[in-house]
Amino acid sequence: MTLRALLIDDDPGLAELLTAYLSPHGVALAHAPNGRTGLDRLADGGFDLAVLDVMMPGLDGLEVLRRLRAKSTLPVLMLTARGDEADRVVGLELGADDYLSKPVYPRELLARIRAVWRRVAPRTTPTQLTLPGLAIDLGARHATAHDRVLDLTALEFDLLAALAERAGRVVPRDALWEAAGRDTVVGDRTVDVHISRLRSKLGEPLRHRLQTVRGAGYLLTREAP
Repeated sequence: MTLRALLIDDDPGLAELLTAYLSPHGVALAHAPNGRTGLDRLADGGFDLAVLDVMMPGLDGLEVLRRLRAKSTLPVLMLTARGDEADRVVGLELGADDYLSKPVYPRELLARIRAVWRRVAPRTTPTQLTLPGLAIDLGARHATAHDRVLDLTALEFDLLAALAERAGRVVPRDALWEAAGRDTVVGDRTVDVHISRLRSKLGEPLRHRLQTVRGAGYLLTREAP
């Protein structure tokens, strides 16, 4: 299938280069030259994924991501020319699915796009994970807690699924991040932030089963603690 991606970046030369490279590889890349136009295009729908530059005049990439995440779980791959680790952390905390530094090499971008899509694409054979009070459909990427539908970002869903698959076992932070399909190295604080948000969305009483094991990682218990 052809993936439909939107590049939000103020560099028309980069957009032309990436469009030409990605098209023969099954990625139809559209281009928005600034953040506001990008948000409008995304609101119209029709895209499977967004590639979003951090450094743009006016509405920068982080603000675009913040506004997008307020109403959408569309997968987002961030681009940045900065070497500042803080940008990467902020982007991931806001809900970016992956991060790539500029200069962008088209082949690497294609690999990252495919990796993100593999994590979020519907599976041909739906697989269910069921624990007391919790049901996860890995194929439909749908989760319920005590019959209440959970409004999760793509990353939150992947973290919950990774924990549910390992229910009853302590999962170290780095192993959990990797199990959720993320290959970008992040600090413990980034993982902690996402787990905190996931715990909040799980609500009562399920949130108490997502436990922090000091110095070790996280544990999703099979039964009420």
